[in-house]
Amino acid sequence: MSKTHHRLQTLQSNDNRLIIGGRTANELVAIAGSSPCYIYDRSVLSAKVAQFRELMPAALKLHYAIKANPMPALVSHMAQHVDGLDVASHQEMLIALGSGVAAADISFAGPAKGMHELKAAVAAGITVNVESPLELQRLYECYDDLSIRARVAFRVNPDFELKSSGMKMAGGPKQFGIDAEQMPSILATLDTDKVDFQGFHIFSGSQNLRSESLIECHQKTFELAARLAEFAPAPVKHVNIGGGLGIPYFPGEQALDLAGIAENLQSLIDALPSSLVSTEFVMELGRWLVGEAGYYICQVTDKKVSRGQTFLMTNGGLHHHLSNSGNFGQVIRKNYPVVLAHCLESEELEVVEVVGPLCTPLDIVGAKLPLPKADIGDFIVVLQSGAYGATASPQRFLGHPEVVELFL
Repeated sequence: MSKTHHRLQTLQSNDNRLIIGGRTANELVAIAGSSPCYIYDRSVLSAKVAQFRELMPAALKLHYAIKANPMPALVSHMAQHVDGLDVASHQEMLIALGSGVAAADISFAGPAKGMHELKAAVAAGITVNVESPLELQRLYECYDDLSIRARVAFRVNPDFELKSSGMKMAGGPKQFGIDAEQMPSILATLDTDKVDFQGFHIFSGSQNLRSESLIECHQKTFELAARLAEFAPAPVKHVNIGGGLGIPYFPGEQALDLAGIAENLQSLIDALPSSLVSTEFVMELGRWLVGEAGYYICQVTDKKVSRGQTFLMTNGGLHHHLSNSGNFGQVIRKNYPVVLAHCLESEELEVVEVVGPLCTPLDIVGAKLPLPKADIGDFIVVLQSGAYGATASPQRFLGHPEVVELFL
């Protein structure tokens, strides 16, 4: 087993077999009823939250961004460990409300919310992260219809970006949020008879593995929050500083060092201006919390050689795990960590192309992978699969069965 992936160094095993939540892949597939399947290990989720609590400032609240993995059982587990939930659709809102988290601890972000979604959020008492002047006007209309003041925070598009971010979501022209320079005039004319001002949501990017970039971004975020607070029509109750903490997917990447990030955040919180001393600061995390807790298991259905290249054909692929295939944001495709479940290490390896059943050359599970020799019926496991998996994939493409998800 190659040690070039960081995650491969921390796997649990027994007799050279992969162990997930105390069980082998064969046992997990039997419980799931079939493969392909996703397995989510609750102990890993709990450990990630504990790591955050241990390292980060005590005053910093933790929210789980459901979009990373909205499986209801997983969300309900996370709801018991975090301080709030963030949703991005009406369906996610219903899952969040069903988890037992108080509506006041749920926020709703999204650049093009429907009127039905806004009304649902207002009626439920969920905080709406306002992303445009027109969306604010629609919330005024919600008050006219429901006689309920919407809890609102403003998603701000800052005049800076999160450097070295896997996905930049701020700085320059963006579909997300309201440009920072527009915020003073919007706050000055805010109708507080129809909306209840809560604070700001400043989200700059995601999947970042450079602590120095995150530190710089946090410093600028706190500075922007302080500037905006001067124009606020009421005390700023909370500021969501976003997330951006990445996890290692590819060879050579290392886990993010949180120590410096935490130290900087503590310094920023200790030095808050008078306008923010009573403000609650929130970090919203998705991938960092759940990504390492997930495993995608598929089964070898055929093995063939084409002009000297060995192919392992499997029943899983991009229709279940689009991000692993390289078609979900990768410019140059790289392999997620992939293992053979019953034989993690062997002195005898073969370089294989692991592919799925779809009629497209894009259906790649792993390219040019050195793996122990596999046979038909063996299970292939893709690690780092807890975030942006099943619900981020085109499961109906070509009509293959949808994937099973198991939370243990």
